[in-house]
Amino acid sequence: MLAARASTRNVQRIARSFATVVDSAGVKVAAIDNNQPTSSITFLVKAGSRYEPKAGVAHGLKNFAFKSTAKRSALGTVRESELYGGLLSANLSREHLALTAEFLRGDEQFFVDVLSSFITSGKFTRHEFEEYVTPVMQSEVELSNSDPAIHALELAHVLAFRSGLGSSLYATPHTHLTADDIKAFAQSAFTQGNIAVLGTGIDQEVLTKLVQQSLNKISTSSGLTSSPSSYFGGETRIQSHGGSQTVFIGFGSAGAPAAELAVLNGHLSPAPSVKWSKGLSPIAASVPEGTSVQTVYLPYSDASLFGVLIQGSTGASVKEAGKAAVAALKSASSLKGDDLKKAVAKAKFAAAAAAESREGLVFSLGSKVLSGQTSALDATLSVLDKVSESTISKAASTLVGAKPTYVAIGDVSTLPYADELGL
Repeated sequence: MLAARASTRNVQRIARSFATVVDSAGVKVAAIDNNQPTSSITFLVKAGSRYEPKAGVAHGLKNFAFKSTAKRSALGTVRESELYGGLLSANLSREHLALTAEFLRGDEQFFVDVLSSFITSGKFTRHEFEEYVTPVMQSEVELSNSDPAIHALELAHVLAFRSGLGSSLYATPHTHLTADDIKAFAQSAFTQGNIAVLGTGIDQEVLTKLVQQSLNKISTSSGLTSSPSSYFGGETRIQSHGGSQTVFIGFGSAGAPAAELAVLNGHLSPAPSVKWSKGLSPIAASVPEGTSVQTVYLPYSDASLFGVLIQGSTGASVKEAGKAAVAALKSASSLKGDDLKKAVAKAKFAAAAAAESREGLVFSLGSKVLSGQTSALDATLSVLDKVSESTISKAASTLVGAKPTYVAIGDVSTLPYADELGL
């Protein structure tokens, strides 16, 4: 009981701290300071693949991070960061580019300068593009194509949303990109209103002042646009001779993400609460030995993709698990009583647990800071508490009533078709 109360107080403290958002140089700034010995700063930019005017430029921009700027060469950035003991990273999603620095407390001035220099004075030279950026992009493309799980989710987005959110996170080998293409995309993305600066282990006033000094001359107009998302669905089958037999069964919805889908994810997820057990998910008991089933819930600003990713050694085992997953999805509209309470509790725990890590905090609440929404964790938890039997029934029925998104990768002669699983 005492541990639960302490955990609740900690969540509330985190929520209150992160809910403080100020505008500095036309950029939203939010920080949490729990007196930890290390700090982090993330520049979250609305520059995901859904906004790219040419396929692959978002992927290229991510890999241009921390290359030459007006202040430092790429080698200089690496050497100076290592002298401070810091870590630099760049991550791309379909909606955001996240540039992050992690470092010892007190070194925030240097690392804000490193991050802001790329935003304000990146050179995007041709020789760096050809010698450093392109090889990394090609390696990441090969890795994504060789991993059936990543490949399946990429194809699922294309089927579900076509353009916009359907744009791949990776540049295709046939796309001709230049350094100038990526530079033009950066100039459109690195503008006021398109950037949020998020800090952990750093005082809000200190971060705000540093942002004001470093970003006071960025452009005020953005050239990025993305059409509102619509859900379509569809089916595709890809022959592959490497990796597990893989099937993705999904459904999507347009509009703001619904709390009911997070609860549905908690209800269906086969991940056990106790090690070495199968868990009590309606899917878990029907999964053949050696076959994995993972729920996938991907909420975006104006759409969501929900489903299950199934992987196994044979098409027969994948088919058996797929039938169980589809049956569980269809029966979710009758979720009630203790099962509903358990699903809500699991969804709340997942949201709270995500906010305890730096990466989870940035991606779960950072997008809300950028869009001007309420960024407090307690607001998210209170919305989950409002999920009722009637709302979960309506949401589940609407979800599975749409055209499914179905992807099969592997030995397509043995992998099931969508209608063989009850879709």
